Amino acid sequence: MSVVINAALGSGALVGFSLGLIGGGGSILATPLLLYVVGVSQPHIAIGTGALAVSATAFINLASYARAGVVRWRLAAVFAVVGTLGAFVGSSAGKLIDGNRLLFLLGLVMLAVGAMMLRPRNETAAPERDAHLKTCLLTAGIAFVTGTASGFFGIGGGFLIVPGLLLATRMPMINAVGSSLLAVGCFGLATALNYAFSGLVDWLVAGQFIAGGLVGGLFGIALASRLSRGKDTLKRIFAGVIFAVAAYVLYRSGQAMLN
Repeated sequence: MSVVINAALGSGALVGFSLGLIGGGGSILATPLLLYVVGVSQPHIAIGTGALAVSATAFINLASYARAGVVRWRLAAVFAVVGTLGAFVGSSAGKLIDGNRLLFLLGLVMLAVGAMMLRPRNETAAPERDAHLKTCLLTAGIAFVTGTASGFFGIGGGFLIVPGLLLATRMPMINAVGSSLLAVGCFGLATALNYAFSGLVDWLVAGQFIAGGLVGGLFGIALASRLSRGKDTLKRIFAGVIFAVAAYVLYRSGQAMLN
């Protein structure tokens, strides 16, 4: 039992650190960690439990970024509300698909996300857009697509939300990271509630995961606040982790589908 608790705490700390540092990597890491490190037996329970834990961790980290004054609340709210609607649609569809097939698709998405992270970003190419109607509508459109993908695969969507916010608003990276956490929390909560209604959440493991995430998030936020350069290096390192986890997920889920 102590091994399981330590595994859940350590996995939660890793997820919390990732969310605090770059606003992503929550459920895209949580589901494989819950399955292959903590030992949750069923893929759908891992997805539901991970979504709940990531949601709580994201909201905790959001409070720290809010105190620093870097959250763009209007655009963050638009992304969160519209994207949450998409998350309900996506998670309803995801529950209808075989768990191992869903994990295999998740592995493919992780490969695409890793490749996306390797692309350099130019944050100074154009000024930040004001939060007027056109920007809000563009943000809403991107949010719905992101939310649907988030709910379908049981991922918090941070790796999609941050690029989406950058594309729609041209806000600086640190603002996109902080603002993304509102949507990450809402997406994860929508998915978790949908799965919980079907009895697909392990509440004890979720609590342990959240406790670990609280500690990891503090370290991630502290590091993010000190980094004004070198973000591309961190993204390359994390992209390598994503590729490694994706390969493992594809291997395990592929084996399960063949057996």
